[in-house]
Amino acid sequence: MTVVAPSNPLRPDLRLIADMVVPGSRVLDVGCADGMLLAYLVAEKDVDGRGLEIDHRRVQLCLEKGLSVVQGDADTDLDDYPTGAFDYAILSKTLQATHRPAGVLDSLLRIADKAIVSFPNFGHWRVRGRLAVTGRMPVTGTLRHPWHATPNIHLCTVKDFIDLARDMDLAIERFVPVSDRGKRQVWTALRVANLFADSAIFLVSRKT
Repeated sequence: MTVVAPSNPLRPDLRLIADMVVPGSRVLDVGCADGMLLAYLVAEKDVDGRGLEIDHRRVQLCLEKGLSVVQGDADTDLDDYPTGAFDYAILSKTLQATHRPAGVLDSLLRIADKAIVSFPNFGHWRVRGRLAVTGRMPVTGTLRHPWHATPNIHLCTVKDFIDLARDMDLAIERFVPVSDRGKRQVWTALRVANLFADSAIFLVSRKT
């Protein structure tokens, strides 16, 4: 079955991720949701694309689009993939929902040469402000669920992720702070980006 590029425009933050992928690469999209990014990469960048998604309804949507996607859990099922099977492993706004973020990141970089990871930034000034003013866990455009119903169990800031990468001895090849509209932020200085970035995208690899 031929994969057709999405008819709707690719979400701006997903386009930033797609821009990091070299055409013709082998790609695993972990937590691929409805397959919009994966379909774009297959149709427009000629990648050999595979997907892993925990929600069976979303898996079915991906299969209907002609995508090669299986149902699975990033916390437990990445061990089934062989070492070095992919050039890129993508984890888009999923890291904070995993039980073992460091273990998942380690697995991504076992099965792929590079990992592209994005996540909501809990250091954003609106998050800090709402927590300080209301004394309650904030609900924002990116963090949409109340604390008792959220899938996010390991929220972090830009600085937290950089600390994790350092602790794991990973190389940060690219860092893209993203605005609340999903577009690249103009601020790249770490302290400023940690305050104003609604989310962040990192391209990481193992140091050689």
